[in-house]
Amino acid sequence: MTLEFTGRHIEFTPALKAHVEEHFAKIAHLFDGRPPKAHVIIEVERGMHRSEIVIHWRNDILTAETSVPDMYQSLSQTIAKIEKQARKLKDKVIDKSHKARGVASVTAPADQADLVVSTPRIIEMNTSDSKPMTPDEAALELDRSELQFIVFRHSVTQKVSVLFRRHDGNYGLVQP
Repeated sequence: MTLEFTGRHIEFTPALKAHVEEHFAKIAHLFDGRPPKAHVIIEVERGMHRSEIVIHWRNDILTAETSVPDMYQSLSQTIAKIEKQARKLKDKVIDKSHKARGVASVTAPADQADLVVSTPRIIEMNTSDSKPMTPDEAALELDRSELQFIVFRHSVTQKVSVLFRRHDGNYGLVQP
């Protein structure tokens, strides 16, 4: 990691440089690949110690700034902000590279393809011829059973009709 130090209205002492280098050594594992270039700027204004760090890493720029009464705390807090940004950026890069493939690109072998695709089957149900009834009688019969519909022969017209339960609680009658 390349570090540049700039002091505005204050001299960058060797102790401050060592403090910054020590903190960056702890988070160096986040900046794998090309080594980043960091520019550390400190200044004192009206009793407040302000530190700013600008890092050029890959194609991104990470910046952080803190202003507190102590210069060491200011540098530590600014480096913590940079660490948070670097973690977020690294996680974003990792997530992007580990994204799952689209479903369309996954193909199944030919003999398993028949097993995966299944069409709905028609299942015959046992029905018995029942006596002709009116729609009211069919509704009573439908209430007594757990079926969703009942097929019956209309007593007046002698045609096959269907009575079914609607979602709103009423009954629907289908007549030919």
